[in-house]
Amino acid sequence: MKKDFLSILDISKEQLVQILKEAKQLKTDKKKGKVNDILRGKNLAMIFEKSSTRTHISFEVGMNELGGHALFLNARDMQIWRGEEIRDTARAASRYVSGLMIRAYKHSTIEEFARHATIPVINGLSDLEHPCQLLADIMTIQEHFGSTRDLKVAWVGDGNNVCNSLILSTVLTGMEVTVSTPKGYEPASDIVKKAKTMGGKITLVRKPERAVKDAEVIITDTWISMGDDDEREERLRVFARYTIDAALLKLASPDARVLHCLPAHRGQEIADEVMEGGQSLVWDEAENRLHAQKALLIRLLGK
Repeated sequence: MKKDFLSILDISKEQLVQILKEAKQLKTDKKKGKVNDILRGKNLAMIFEKSSTRTHISFEVGMNELGGHALFLNARDMQIWRGEEIRDTARAASRYVSGLMIRAYKHSTIEEFARHATIPVINGLSDLEHPCQLLADIMTIQEHFGSTRDLKVAWVGDGNNVCNSLILSTVLTGMEVTVSTPKGYEPASDIVKKAKTMGGKITLVRKPERAVKDAEVIITDTWISMGDDDEREERLRVFARYTIDAALLKLASPDARVLHCLPAHRGQEIADEVMEGGQSLVWDEAENRLHAQKALLIRLLGK
């Protein structure tokens, strides 16, 4: 049976441990200049409906460093943009490449690819989840804190796809997550319910001050995701008090660390002084996209 990675819960606790252990070793090997060509002869098709920086670079470099090859495919240059059915594209691609990574507007698009492809399909981002980002986030948190169990994590801002994956990840990590969003911008209710049903510890609040109080990790993301541009002015008004700045950070644990998946809009969801400050793990987090995804690729595409 083929393996897909559409949701962070498509892996078990044990598999998460294995992936992060492999990612740590791959990171060490890279720093030592050690070459690992375990995916030699493998090809990954990368289909982008949404533009990308980190997802594009990290997957392409990751495949190259593992001895494989990545193909960048802009959806607008493919026949699916002209009406070809997804099932036809998925079936044909399955005859050419070893795996598909898709960055799509709708989660249903990725699910349909997975239903009809006979090769592993990876969610590079959808409107529902961003599981690859969470692999990097969990890796970064583990590097700094050693363990994720019972760690107090605060999410401040939009209850978006990254937030949804963070909530679901509590089932695997044991983190306690408090989410602070304005009214009407909460994470998906079915995601919250699912996580709680499976033992995840989730609290939803309005005030960011309450969310970050004594938090050990604070996470945020852009207020205006791709596809939300027509809501820009309204979102800037609604989220105005949800900026992670020095004053808000002081309410957290003295040793708290801050994550942001990027791209960042300094002065909006995060202050420049915080992003460039000593409590920021943003750049480690960005780097770990590469190592965590290499470990994922080995698991999905390797022997």
